[in-house]
Amino acid sequence: MNLQRRDLLAAAATVLTLAAAAALWPVPAGASTAAPAELAAELPGAQLQGSGRLRFFGLHVYDARLWTGERRAGAEGWASTPLALEIEYARRLVGAQIAERSLEEMRRQGAIAEADAERWLAEMKRLFPDVAAGDRITGVKRPGEAARFFVNGRFRGEVRDADFTRRFFGIWLARETSQPSLRDALLGAGPTGS
Repeated sequence: MNLQRRDLLAAAATVLTLAAAAALWPVPAGASTAAPAELAAELPGAQLQGSGRLRFFGLHVYDARLWTGERRAGAEGWASTPLALEIEYARRLVGAQIAERSLEEMRRQGAIAEADAERWLAEMKRLFPDVAAGDRITGVKRPGEAARFFVNGRFRGEVRDADFTRRFFGIWLARETSQPSLRDALLGAGPTGS
């Protein structure tokens, strides 16, 4: 009887280990994942280029997916490529804090004039609501023009500022990112999360 119980516990531990490993398995670039509906008009023919997971002190914060059209985003040419970045949150976060952290990350790419920083922060606070697990914010980059934002598939608004647009998407795609392994995963060049 004791041997059967031990075998049962060992089998259960193996199943749990395999399930946990499967949950962390990456979605490879080019997989058959369907593009979000909001991209049909914004980025026709959108295809998944890469995906990754952001963890903070081991906690799952969000999953990110990079969508591109006919032209893939490269490590150097991403700033001139039309693309979309979809963030699916794994936990509750306050929109104002998402905006403040975004501005902090944008500053990693170089100094920002205080007037621009104040305007950008106000725009992001207007656009980014509080989120819960399963909520999605999708940003669409129109190079040299604007960043358009969708929350759970519904258009929320846009920021018509080329510098904002480049720096915002640079949070994930610029060399100065605070998450280089996530950048590599999104661009399809490396591991799938940090």
